[in-house]
Amino acid sequence: MNTLGNNANPNPAPQQQSAPASRGGMSKWLIIGAVGIFVMWCISSYNGLVAQEEDVEKYWANVEAQYDRRANLVPNLVNVVKGYAKHEEKVFTEVTEARTKIGQININAENMTDEQLEKFQKAQEQMSGALSKLMAVSEAYPELKANQNFLDLQSQLEGTENRITKAVTDFNEGAQEYNTKVRRFPTNIFAGMFGFKTKPHFKAKEGAENAPTVNFD
Repeated sequence: MNTLGNNANPNPAPQQQSAPASRGGMSKWLIIGAVGIFVMWCISSYNGLVAQEEDVEKYWANVEAQYDRRANLVPNLVNVVKGYAKHEEKVFTEVTEARTKIGQININAENMTDEQLEKFQKAQEQMSGALSKLMAVSEAYPELKANQNFLDLQSQLEGTENRITKAVTDFNEGAQEYNTKVRRFPTNIFAGMFGFKTKPHFKAKEGAENAPTVNFD
């Protein structure tokens, strides 16, 4: 008799099917991978918005610093002009009042509004107008125009006006870049979830430069 044949299992057990388990494992890793990518995108988007918002706040701090620099020049400039043109009291009062109004405006860069910035801009434009009148007074006083203190202050004021223009331009560009990111899909959804809002910016007046300037001519 064939012993080997008798011992053979006529009904061998079927092999286990591993394909479904394999597909299940692959699906699990795909889900984990997709979740990981989404989390990384969320972190990147959040950090990007934070960085750009901080840039806008940094630019705004520079804008304030340059305008403060101009305001700090005003008392000395007024005193020098007064030494030669005491009767120009109306102009001196206008400059002083404009400076006082500016000092009463406080803006927090984190939550500034269009209305606040518009008020700030108008006050600075008023100061520019007053300074233009003050500088125009010197035309009637040749000795004042030749005074070294006056010339030094005029030079500082001109340099400050240039720095103001640059600071305002940087702020506007930074705010525009940030606002574009906040409004652009799909980042706008994420920005809304975490309270990122668009920032106001300086408005050009009738096609003029963003920052008001003082005419020394």
